[in-house]
Amino acid sequence: MEGNRQDLMKLIQTRFPRLSKGQKIIAEYILKHYDKAAFMTAAKLGQTVGVSESTVVRFANELGFSGYPTLQKELQELIKNKLTSVQRIEISNDLIDEENPLRSVLKADIENIRVTLEKINANVFEDVVEEILKAKRIYIVGFRSSQAIVEFLGFYLNLILDNVRVVSRGVSDIFEQLLRVGEGDLVIGISFPRYSSRTVEALKFSKDRNAKVVAITDSLLSPLASHADFTLIAQSNMVSFVDSLVAPLSLINALIVAVGCKEKEVISETFRTLENIWEEYGVYANRSKNNND
Repeated sequence: MEGNRQDLMKLIQTRFPRLSKGQKIIAEYILKHYDKAAFMTAAKLGQTVGVSESTVVRFANELGFSGYPTLQKELQELIKNKLTSVQRIEISNDLIDEENPLRSVLKADIENIRVTLEKINANVFEDVVEEILKAKRIYIVGFRSSQAIVEFLGFYLNLILDNVRVVSRGVSDIFEQLLRVGEGDLVIGISFPRYSSRTVEALKFSKDRNAKVVAITDSLLSPLASHADFTLIAQSNMVSFVDSLVAPLSLINALIVAVGCKEKEVISETFRTLENIWEEYGVYANRSKNNND
């Protein structure tokens, strides 16, 4: 990824002499502040450096991009895994309407789901469902903020299947938990920028032992993808220091439902048993009883 960044920076430097005066100002700003420029609209970038929006668009064209959004996407792909939380907060000043953060965040999450729906490969999705159903053992791996959706996936798959294990940080190391992984097993790794190095290592470990590997991540350029047999893409563009996991969770919901549709009889029997257990042990609050209090 660092090499890709240097390639883009080198491209800007190579084209610099032929740029117009206004375009050179843009180039200098990007070379110094590419982390901030990546999340600015063309209008905002132009306003920041003192040129018109059309000059920004022509600058992108001069570099060989079809438009500014393509250049912006390239910059985002290059730097999003390198941003610290402090940098995210600084950038969020340009992305969030501080008067209405609710609207800003929800709109961004809606866009993440929309892009995910466009990007997702339906055939790969179906292949992953089949791999889940035929796997001897299923291990689900993911740390940091992704741990929440790892637990969610593990919780529901455990209701459908009896061979699911969530790999977690605890007394035993992750490699000890993956000790017996091998051919016939399936390992599902989940991570989004900033990618967890432990998750990447777990997928490499599993792949080296001939297990099938599924990566749920944000891009085919993700370090998880290089160790995966199947990669499911979910958009996770952040708005601030908080990772946006709305689209990844929606994708995982779809996976659970798809597996459930293949195991309808098992699910029906499981939930009939669970309902009796929940009732007997008062797992859920009794609404009618509460109303009478």
